[in-house]
Amino acid sequence: MILLPLLSALLVVSPVVGIWPRPRNLTTGTTPLRLSSSFTINLSGISQAPQDLTDAISRTTAFLKKDKLQALVPDRGASSTSAVNSASTLQSLSIKLSQSSGAIQSIGEGAMAGLGVTDESYTLQVPATGGTASLTANTTLGLFRGLTTFGQLWYDLDGTTYLLNAPIQVTDLPSYPYRGFMLDTSRNYFPVDDIKRTLDAMSWVKINHLHWHVVDSQSFPLVVPGFEELSQKGAYSALEVYTPDNVKDIVAYAAARGIDIMVEIDTPGHTAIIAQSHPEHIACPQASPWSDFANEPPAGQLRLASPATTQFTANLFRNVAAMFPSKMLSTGGDELNTNCYAKDTQTQQDLKSQNKTLEQALDAFTQATHSTLRSAGKTPVVWEEMALEHQVKLSNDTIVLVWISSDHVAAVAQKGFRLIHAASDYFYLDCGAGEWLGNDINGNSWCDPFKTWQKSYSFNPTAGLTATQAKLVIGGQQLLWTEQSSSSNLDSIVWPRAASSAELFWSGPGGDVRSALPRLHDVAYRFVQRGVKAIPLQPQCR
Repeated sequence: MILLPLLSALLVVSPVVGIWPRPRNLTTGTTPLRLSSSFTINLSGISQAPQDLTDAISRTTAFLKKDKLQALVPDRGASSTSAVNSASTLQSLSIKLSQSSGAIQSIGEGAMAGLGVTDESYTLQVPATGGTASLTANTTLGLFRGLTTFGQLWYDLDGTTYLLNAPIQVTDLPSYPYRGFMLDTSRNYFPVDDIKRTLDAMSWVKINHLHWHVVDSQSFPLVVPGFEELSQKGAYSALEVYTPDNVKDIVAYAAARGIDIMVEIDTPGHTAIIAQSHPEHIACPQASPWSDFANEPPAGQLRLASPATTQFTANLFRNVAAMFPSKMLSTGGDELNTNCYAKDTQTQQDLKSQNKTLEQALDAFTQATHSTLRSAGKTPVVWEEMALEHQVKLSNDTIVLVWISSDHVAAVAQKGFRLIHAASDYFYLDCGAGEWLGNDINGNSWCDPFKTWQKSYSFNPTAGLTATQAKLVIGGQQLLWTEQSSSSNLDSIVWPRAASSAELFWSGPGGDVRSALPRLHDVAYRFVQRGVKAIPLQPQCR
C-alpha cells in the first residue's frame, strides 16, 4: 500500500510528449491540435520517390488512423474534450529532402550503406495554428526517422486524433551509428513472422541493426546454398529453416524499416550441430560429461587445426556472405573449450604435424576466415575473447562485441578496436529466469539477476575511457539468448525493455528514469495497439 501514492504520482500527470528515443532538441507548447479526418502526408519536391519511402508514408498514415491510443492519464483524456473539440486542425505533413537533385537513395540503401555512412538526422515542425506540418531531412533514412517521431505525437479521444502541446519543433540525430538487438534463433526456432514483427517494433524506437545469431550447437536452421546438408541434418525439422528466399525477404523487410542485418555464424566453438552432416570437422561431438567440453550442451566444436576444416569454414563464410548485403558479418569466437581439443586425437595430430600450438592454429584459422570475409567486402565482428583472451592477430578494422562484462570495455579500447556494448551485466534480456539445465532446484541463471530497463538505461557507454578511446564506441545492443524463449514469450521478454538501450544509444547517456518512465509507458501501450505484446511496467492505476 505504501507504493500506491508513488505509482499514482508517476501516472497521474498531463499527457507527455511520448517520443522515444528522446530527441536531441525538442521544444513544445501548450496549444491543442487536431488531426484532420482527411489528413495526408505529401512529398514536396521529391519526384520518383523510392518505393520504401512511399510505403513508409502509407504505414505512418495507417498508424495515425488505427493506433487509437488514449492518453495515459486517469481519465484517458476526457478532461481535454472541450479543448480538443475547439482546436485548430492539421491538414497535412509535407516531407522534403534538403537536397533532391539526382537519383534518390532509398531507405534500405541508406540502412545498409555501412556504419554511420548515411545521415539519419531530421527536422520536424508542427505549428500550433494547424494547416501543414513539415519534415525535412538530408536522406530518405532521415525522413523515415522523422516519420517515426511524428507518429508518436498523437492520441485518440472519442475518434479524434489530437495532441495538446503544439507548436512542436524537433531537431534530431543519433549519438551512435549502431543501435542493435540480437536474436538467437538456434536454441529455439522463430518463424519469419516473429522476426518481421520484431523488426517492426525495432524500427518504432529507431533501432537500426539486427544481430542475427542464426545458428549454434543446438541447430542449424539456415539453408546455405552449396551447404544445404547443414540444415537438412541440423535443423529441428524441415519446416524450421530459413531458406535463401526467407533471408532475402527478411533482409528487404528490415532494410525498408531502416535496419541492417548482421548475421553471425559462430566459430570455431558453438558448432556441434555440424557433426550431424560433417563429423570429420568436429572435435569431441556429444562428449560426456558435456560440462568438461562445452559451456552448455551439446559438446562439439570445429577442428580448427585441420586445413580441410579451415577451408570448409572459409567456403561456408563466402556463401553466407553472399546472402547478406550488410557490410558486417560476425564470426563469433566465444567460449572456446581447450579441453575438447586436448582430448581430440585428430586435433593433436594436426597440431603436431604443423608444429603449432593451439593458439597458433586458432590464429591461422581466423586469418583464413576473416580474409575470406574481407574479400567479400565484409568487416569481421567477433566476441571479446578473440581480442582479450587469445593470441589472434585481428585486423584493425575488426569490431569487437563486449559481452562478458562491462568491466572489459576499457581493455578492448586500449587495443584500439572499435567496439559494441553487449555486456551481460546490463543488456542480457534472458537473465533471471532460473536454471534451465535440469535437476537443480535452487539453481539460477548464470547472469542473474533479471536486467530491468532501468539497469540498461543507466549505462554510460564511455565510462572509464579516454576521449580517444570513447571514439571507438560505435554503439550497443540488447540481446536475447533463447534457451527459455520462443514465439510464446518473444514479445514479452523483449518489449519494452529493449527500447531502453534504443534511447541510450540514440540520445546518449544521462537520461533520467523518472522522466523516461511515462514515455516508456507510451511505447509499451502503443506497441500493444500495433500488435506487439509488450508487457506492462506498472499496475494500471487510475
